[in-house]
Amino acid sequence: MMNKSLNLPQPIDAYFTADKGDGEAVAQCFTDNAVVKDEGNTYNGLAAIKQWKIDSSKKYTYTCVPFACEVKDGITMVTSRVEGNFPGSPVDLRYFFTLEGNKISSLEVIL
Repeated sequence: MMNKSLNLPQPIDAYFTADKGDGEAVAQCFTDNAVVKDEGNTYNGLAAIKQWKIDSSKKYTYTCVPFACEVKDGITMVTSRVEGNFPGSPVDLRYFFTLEGNKISSLEVIL
């Protein structure tokens, strides 16, 4: 469940909502040439981002609850509590978003 008092920019709010669904819904939150960095890997473009989300959803079952948001130098950092069936759960992950219009152009997920 998302923290209702947290006022996330629309594309980021859409990302966390889509994250509960499927890879296609997540990919639709990104620009055509977007880049995602997660767990030491880099995913370029919508097809790779869609596959990243499909693979991570198959690998683990998790919930993600954003609880802090800060904008600095054009980058929006969202901190989320992630709980699931993965090693080290629960963890607070930091998501660094760069937006382009109403889409996400880059995302880096860091522990």
